[in-house]
Amino acid sequence: MMAVLGGVLRFTRLGEPGTLVFDETYYVKDAYSLLQSGYERAWPEDANDSFAAGQPQVLLDEPEYVVHPPVGKWMIAFGMALFGSDNSFGWRFGAALTGALTVLLLGLIAARLFSSVNLGALAGLFLAVDGHHLVHSRTSLLDVFLTFWVVAAFGALLLDRRDGRLRLARALARTAGTGAPDRPDSGGGALLYGPWLLWRPWRIVAGVCLGLAVGTKWSALAFVAVFGLMTVLWDVSARRVAGVRQWESALFRDGVPAFLTIIPAALITYVASWSGWLLSDDAYNRQWAEENPDEGWSWVPAPLRSLAEYHRSAYAFHNGLSSEHSYSSTAWTWLFMGRPTSFFYESSAEGDAGCAAESCSTAVTSVGNPLIWWAAALSLLVVLFYWAGRRDWRAGAVLSGVAAGYLPWFAYPERTTFFFYAVSFEPFLVLALVYVLGLILGRPGDSPQRRRIGILLTGCFVAGVLALSAYFLPVWTAETIPYSGWRLRMWMPSWI
Repeated sequence: MMAVLGGVLRFTRLGEPGTLVFDETYYVKDAYSLLQSGYERAWPEDANDSFAAGQPQVLLDEPEYVVHPPVGKWMIAFGMALFGSDNSFGWRFGAALTGALTVLLLGLIAARLFSSVNLGALAGLFLAVDGHHLVHSRTSLLDVFLTFWVVAAFGALLLDRRDGRLRLARALARTAGTGAPDRPDSGGGALLYGPWLLWRPWRIVAGVCLGLAVGTKWSALAFVAVFGLMTVLWDVSARRVAGVRQWESALFRDGVPAFLTIIPAALITYVASWSGWLLSDDAYNRQWAEENPDEGWSWVPAPLRSLAEYHRSAYAFHNGLSSEHSYSSTAWTWLFMGRPTSFFYESSAEGDAGCAAESCSTAVTSVGNPLIWWAAALSLLVVLFYWAGRRDWRAGAVLSGVAAGYLPWFAYPERTTFFFYAVSFEPFLVLALVYVLGLILGRPGDSPQRRRIGILLTGCFVAGVLALSAYFLPVWTAETIPYSGWRLRMWMPSWI
């Protein structure tokens, strides 16, 4: 149901505005290039006007230097292949579909994580109606695709956690009483090391998803590292609970197989995502190895050497990116939405573009639902307490997603960064909020009065969320409203 609601919000008037907005100017045109050639090609200066006019065929023959991998752009191209490249619905379809699927995935993940269908529904609802994720789902930037693959990887590792514990239990049951050094001893029934668990199919799925995430934006590398550590720590805990005396050995017995499963799957998937570039002859820097035979590792195949040089160049570009932008914001401000990004803004006078007031505004602003975001920011403190103080693995899992998506940006204070980057860890903020709401709702064994109070408080919170989402919807979906109405929705001066 929440995925349906998310889909309705994302697909209704998806084609508005009918022009390329914000960074769509890069990624939509790159997606069209991929459809035509398998790699990115250059465009004339007036290409945006051609796209808006439904004539994208002005693509030049020369290659274009781009600094983001191709997966997200291929996902944009999917919608263009289905509905055409000459209309804004076609070039945004992939984002809207991906956003709706992320709502579905998050609801399923929350239901399993908290063992509650109701909490799963709340998680799906909050992501469905939040403006930050909604705006990303209605515009073809890369971050909504990054978010989807990160959430999918997290879900796969959550399934692996359950599957791994079942495999561990079965292995221990099969080897009980054998007296081998890595199996139950006959004296006390305790384990020394525990068995090897090598076949973990859900880790392969997670590796593929993480490879596609990195193939969308390199910032996903932090999720690879943090999620890899998280899944190994889950195994360490499982062995300890099972009675393994040397449960620290899981760092080796489970860490090495986890590394050799997730990392190769992610790496192979990532390299495969560059197939269009690798199979081409004239993509940007494609012939670098042939032109520089004495540089780099000569034993590496030339296409991969060229790809490695491309990556070195792109990394240098990212590392030195510090240009001024009116909507840039530091990571310190993201949790409180200090400077939301304006994707589109257009003013009109009475009688123009459906304006029924003296002056009107049409905007697409990535401001989130304030009640969701500010409550989620406070919820992180509660979740941190339950992880550090009560060792709740669910709290640790939620914090892992936030840490991977958020903390790395503090290492680049000189870089030009934007609030909309926060969408990659927004689902985990929602999980933190739902975690706290679960505490407010209480446990099944609590008194009826306690449960009624919890339900009342949660119900009031949900009603407030829905009311605010309805209020902010016009500035998320490019509705033409009176300027005074737009101004009332800009609660802080920094939002303008």
